Amino acid sequence: MNDFLAARSQMALSLGFHIIYSCIGMVMPVFMAISHYKWIKTNDHVYKNITQAWSKGVAIFFATGAVSGTMLSFELGLLWPKFMEHAGPIFGMPFSFEGVAFFIEAIALGFFLYGWNRLNKWFHWVTGIVVGVSGVISGILVVSANSWMNSPAGFDYVNGQYINIDPLKAMFNEAWFSEALHMTIAAFAATGFAVAGIHALMILLKRNVNFHTKAFKIAIVFGAVAAILQPLSGDISAKGAARRQPAKSAAMEANYHTVPYSPLLIGGIPDTLNKKVDYGIEIPGLLSFLVYDDFKTPVTGLDKIPQQYQPNVPVTHYAFQLMVAIGMFLLLIALIYFFALWKKKEWLTKDWFFKLFVIATPLGFIAVEAGWTVTEVGRQPWIIQGVMLTSQAVTPMPGIQYSFYLFTFVYFTLSVAVVFLLSRQIKMVPELYDR
Repeated sequence: MNDFLAARSQMALSLGFHIIYSCIGMVMPVFMAISHYKWIKTNDHVYKNITQAWSKGVAIFFATGAVSGTMLSFELGLLWPKFMEHAGPIFGMPFSFEGVAFFIEAIALGFFLYGWNRLNKWFHWVTGIVVGVSGVISGILVVSANSWMNSPAGFDYVNGQYINIDPLKAMFNEAWFSEALHMTIAAFAATGFAVAGIHALMILLKRNVNFHTKAFKIAIVFGAVAAILQPLSGDISAKGAARRQPAKSAAMEANYHTVPYSPLLIGGIPDTLNKKVDYGIEIPGLLSFLVYDDFKTPVTGLDKIPQQYQPNVPVTHYAFQLMVAIGMFLLLIALIYFFALWKKKEWLTKDWFFKLFVIATPLGFIAVEAGWTVTEVGRQPWIIQGVMLTSQAVTPMPGIQYSFYLFTFVYFTLSVAVVFLLSRQIKMVPELYDR
């Protein structure tokens, strides 16, 4: 493994783990605040027990997210010094604001965890709200920084120099809203279905049914609503990518040829040598309609992109197809859930109904990983779209592969610890919670 591949692999590994912790860290405090509010309003101690149980999970993911996020911050400087040298002054603002949001979240979480029976109940609840709001804001700010890499703004690039820097324009670049919206909804969908799936499993196993049923209802409402909204935000993101990053858009669809009535491809195996796709289903004109709102306008294909600036088509295409397929499956389950609430309440007690959510438990996070693969691999070979190549930004320091091996060990050890702590937390839910 050469140093360039090792640096990219280490960054991919770090982002792959951190994004899971971040999504849960963004969303779980919101669930926690909702259950806490229900306890205050109803005085039903099951909701208090749910809040306390979830707050311990929030603490676990806050700690692991802080560790993985700190490691990522160091990696940006260590692995990509040229990138940080030029880009740091431009897109550093959202990172600095994210640091402020992180500290506010940490302080509020401390108040919340240690405030039981010590603080006014409404003030205590507000600290939980602050944890949730700060977590969501942190996620949006980080995505804003990433969106700048896809849609650089707030500077002029003249003779290799970055001048006329405007950090606000960089922060609120053309891609930030669509990417932040899509990622925030994805976080709620993935976390909502994962939490609901765990509680659904406990219901199927007949363990603390009252406790897990109430927890399931809170989580799945958010997850299901997010799953229904996600295709809409995905459409906004895809249209933006087609306009700003035609190479990424073409790789997502494995669109090798620029033609009128550009077809939407479902599935298929890209043949990069012969510039075609095998075994795919094409719907003529639909890609043109989705991008330009008419069926005839050609969508830019890979034939219009110089070979050296084309991303890895198979990886980008497979990741995009996987993300869309999972999104459609979660949308179907969400619609089934709301239909059951509306017309078929007897389904809400059936084993097959809860098995659907158990099956869906990991799928949202798989879709999140696939989506970030599309975002990052689809931008290659650029680290800053159209401005700086990834190969120009990598550190000249040798031996990066050993750092990659070390970080791999650290992340997997951290994940094992998280799984152990969470499984122990789930098993510690006492029968008392069922009262």
